[in-house]
Amino acid sequence: MSKSPDQVPQRIAPGFVRRAAADDASAIERLYRELVSDPLIRVLPGQVAALSDSPTSYLLVVEADGTVCATALLNICPDAMYGTQPFGAIENVIVAQGMRGRGIGRLLLEYVEQLAIAHDCTKLMLLSGTTREAAHTFFQRNGFTSDAKHAFVKYRRHFTVR
Repeated sequence: MSKSPDQVPQRIAPGFVRRAAADDASAIERLYRELVSDPLIRVLPGQVAALSDSPTSYLLVVEADGTVCATALLNICPDAMYGTQPFGAIENVIVAQGMRGRGIGRLLLEYVEQLAIAHDCTKLMLLSGTTREAAHTFFQRNGFTSDAKHAFVKYRRHFTVR
């Protein structure tokens, strides 16, 4: 019997993709700070541990040479449109600046796709900052398109409180 993709780390030379563990919290926070400059970023070991136990949320990291150098979060979202098939939402895809161009991001997204297939997802969606042109090129090279849909975001500070 074969294992599902979330049970088998995906090997890269010289590292692998795996679910994040609580002791990865500081490395993930460091990566997030490369992605955005927000003083409120706070990655808690307990939250990372909770995600590692979730059947529908996958906080993934790539570890190379003993160092966490990339991360992505996949959430499997229930949907009503196609029976019981969910869709996947990807957030916070980041490869450490010094590790880009080595295939790490591609393998991370391939692992995400394996998880989406294992969950029978109809599609994968992700958001990327409007100014991150290199990331957009990377996502397009990996099969994501931006011509079919537009993404809209409303941050908490703009929520209407009644």
